[in-house]
Amino acid sequence: MLVEHHVPLQALNTFHIVARAQRLVRIRSEEDVLAVLADPQLRQDSKFVLGGGSNLVITGDVEPLVLKSEIQGCRVVEQSAKSTVVEAGAGVDWHAFVAWTLDQGLPGLENMALIPGTVGAAPVQNIGAYGVELQDRFAALDAIDLETGRVFTLDAAQCGFGYRDSVFKHQGSERHMGLKGRAMILRVRFALPRAWKPVLGYADLEKKQAQTGIDNPSALQLFDWICEIRRAKLPDPAQIGNAGSFFKNPTVSAEQCADIIARDPKVVHYRLHDGSFKLAAGWLIDACGWRGKSIGQAGVYEKQALVLVNRGQGTGGATGGEVMTLAGAIQTSVYERFGLMLETEPVVL
Repeated sequence: MLVEHHVPLQALNTFHIVARAQRLVRIRSEEDVLAVLADPQLRQDSKFVLGGGSNLVITGDVEPLVLKSEIQGCRVVEQSAKSTVVEAGAGVDWHAFVAWTLDQGLPGLENMALIPGTVGAAPVQNIGAYGVELQDRFAALDAIDLETGRVFTLDAAQCGFGYRDSVFKHQGSERHMGLKGRAMILRVRFALPRAWKPVLGYADLEKKQAQTGIDNPSALQLFDWICEIRRAKLPDPAQIGNAGSFFKNPTVSAEQCADIIARDPKVVHYRLHDGSFKLAAGWLIDACGWRGKSIGQAGVYEKQALVLVNRGQGTGGATGGEVMTLAGAIQTSVYERFGLMLETEPVVL
């Protein structure tokens, strides 16, 4: 185990915000975590688990001990009549893992192609795109208790998945299980359906069907389509710093949705199974005039108002404070016009 000091974090967060970790340990195995917990000083320190840094806004130098998740490896665990279970280390790049499953002839994750981040961070956020969420393909995960060093396994119910939510985003209490800051994910397993069929139904995918004349795409075709769609709409973090979708799409009752439609007939909305409606946060932000606007070096992406970007580079780039000031101004505008308070997706550190 090597403890690195004063580590620059600009390359370790996709917003490319300039900051430093006072101390950082690269976790490449369970033994590395146990070594941290065996150290009398490190054991007592507060800890922050860092994956790909793709869902993170850093507002200053990081005081907690940073545990950088770098556990690698992908493998097929077992097969049954219904599914094939595959496993990946928490430090594996998510998109690379999706591509690996398709290389093995195992479809099921293609709708979530090109989502930035690591496999270990995916359950924390319950990532999802184009009609598929992680919980739809989730089998189990192994994590390690950062106090006791005990390795434990959680199934989907124990993870408490919700819309961009899980037990890993909440503090524990007497009433509710919460693992925020208490556990580090080591490995994640997914159950990929043997009887696969494409998940379609989104406007962008329907356009691809019309353009190509392919009504029933293969998993690889769907993977390629989604990569093309995302690249056309979303900035590449390697070129423009960003954390992907910055706000959650709000869910409202049928009555609330009808009221908003009466005032703004063009509002983009989707009916959910329980009769409620999900509104497109990007449309709400765009309707408030924020597309292309900036506060300091933090801006709203011109092609997708749901994405906030870093318009500068290095020390001349956006600070975490500028990003959060912009986010707060957007929330105020949307609340004043629509009566809805948008929730942010990224972790603010």
